Amino acid sequence: MSPHSASGTGHQHAHGPRHGHGHDHTDIDWEVMAAQLESSGDLQLPVLRRTAARLRELLGPDKEVRRIIDLGSGPGVMTCVLAEAFGDAEVVAVDGAPGLLERALARAGRLGLGDRVTARHAELPEGLVGGDEHGEGGLGTADLIWSSKAVHHIGDQQGVLDALAAMLRPGGLLAVAEAGLPMRYLPRDIGVGRPGLQARLDALLEEWFEAMRTELPGSTRVVEDWPAMLGRAGLSGTGSFTSLLDLPSPLDETARSFLHGHLTRLHETMGESLDAEDHKTLGLLVDPEAPEGILRRPDAFLLSATTVFTGVRPER
Repeated sequence: MSPHSASGTGHQHAHGPRHGHGHDHTDIDWEVMAAQLESSGDLQLPVLRRTAARLRELLGPDKEVRRIIDLGSGPGVMTCVLAEAFGDAEVVAVDGAPGLLERALARAGRLGLGDRVTARHAELPEGLVGGDEHGEGGLGTADLIWSSKAVHHIGDQQGVLDALAAMLRPGGLLAVAEAGLPMRYLPRDIGVGRPGLQARLDALLEEWFEAMRTELPGSTRVVEDWPAMLGRAGLSGTGSFTSLLDLPSPLDETARSFLHGHLTRLHETMGESLDAEDHKTLGLLVDPEAPEGILRRPDAFLLSATTVFTGVRPER
């Protein structure tokens, strides 16, 4: 099992079904999704930079941050943001997809961060076990561990939080982005098909997500009260903060391209679950030539909220 994040994008469950017809809910080809993941992360850069600044505040001005782990780093967008925000730290991108790690290192090189960004291939949760402070035999210890939309790809979510908390150095911070609000990008009534298409797509994605969680090895149901879960992992000062991405209409080409990719995947993977009218409407939205399509319509926007939960390992 190889969970990965969407570079901290914070979109609904970060991903959703990726290929085929979504029947195998745990088989997601992340390397095929690499370009989309990096594009998504680039859109979120203002949010990611604000998030990194908030993490710096939570650690406090006197906390020396020497080593950071980005768990489920994907193509390394947040990895590089963390390297920029913590100028004296080594930042380790951790992922189960070698192709995504290659992208992370290439991105760090382009940004002049290659001397402080490293990559570790690790399958989770097995790859968390063991190791010294440099990660020999495991991922090692860190002053800050960041994970976006990766924990929910592990059957025992409380177990992985326990393991991550144990990897923190005294006074270290664990930050997990595992909640928020569903992404919004269209009016309720778009002028074609039945109004409320996004709400129906949200419901299908929730069903997919629950099926994915159920099929994970060792899947354990838990009340997803993340501050309480961090507290049970032995962390103190647990809390949360939420960042908003608000791109109003009219969208630029980059944002439209991202939404087109998102809707195209939904059209391809969830077509069997949609009624005929919604399937036709979704097909119109992804038609690059249609004036009603997402690439051309003037009312498209992008609004999402990402919630980050944090906790600190006590000094003693």
